[in-house]
Amino acid sequence: QVQLVESGGGLVQPGGSLRLSCAASGFTLDYYAIGWFRQAPGKEREGVSCISSSDGSTYYPDSVKGRFTISRDNAKNTVYLTMNSLQSEDTAVYYCAAASGQLCHREPYEYNYWGQGTEVTVSS
Repeated sequence: QVQLVESGGGLVQPGGSLRLSCAASGFTLDYYAIGWFRQAPGKEREGVSCISSSDGSTYYPDSVKGRFTISRDNAKNTVYLTMNSLQSEDTAVYYCAAASGQLCHREPYEYNYWGQGTEVTVSS
């Protein structure tokens, strides 16, 4: 059974950090581009990071560039999203997704598999 499971969310104060994990089972992440998305209440799902399966190239929108870092550990079949300098605007449910092929994708419809999400709340 193909499955992606996110973990690591929680409550953090502004300026704090979290590391989210996305563990895959039933398939090998090596051949998939992985994206992280988030969705805040009443807002559309937006991409916050992507890492290719070929050369490990990454993408970040301006809203998180310099604060978020995506990485992959193929040996553990896991992708991580390290989030620093968190702000209240980062509060959302965070999802990881896998897209077959090498290229990094920015749109949700381009992804084949999705996790169930992990909630991140940034508040004092």
